Amino acid sequence: MGLSAVTVLGVDRPGVIAEVTGSLADCGVNIQDSTMTLLGGHVAMMLLVAGELTAEQLREKVCVPDVVISAAAVDARRHFSRPGIGLGYVLTLHGPDKPGIISAVAGVLASVGGNITGMSTRLSGRLYVLIADVDLPASVDVADLMRRLAVVGARLGSEITFRPGEPDLL
Repeated sequence: MGLSAVTVLGVDRPGVIAEVTGSLADCGVNIQDSTMTLLGGHVAMMLLVAGELTAEQLREKVCVPDVVISAAAVDARRHFSRPGIGLGYVLTLHGPDKPGIISAVAGVLASVGGNITGMSTRLSGRLYVLIADVDLPASVDVADLMRRLAVVGARLGSEITFRPGEPDLL
């Protein structure tokens, strides 16, 4: 069985998720992992699917009106693990909207080997909110990282909090 990453973008409306996932099921593929959200009135989905069809065949066969679907073959490894990962953390940022917020925060995390495993952002009026799940190597000096994040937050005029995450139940 092949593994494909499928992305979907279209105007949100009732039933669009049912149509996309139904079309995938009609192609005989199984959804292994997925994430779905609304972005500015558009539904955005990313799915990891397994089945007999190639990515090219999926692009041709999955058909939903007013939705753009892409597919690409991916490595068949189910889980990617990195040795030395410590506890997971949750980072939140609240502040004025401006270009470069995500880049600044992600850069500090990457500089210590941190990996953002999930992130969402929202703009509410002039308030920008970012919430990210972060995995850090066990060797990271978390207190130093928090000081560095505070400097970035001050430069952005934003408040950043960084705390241990709750362990996943799965």
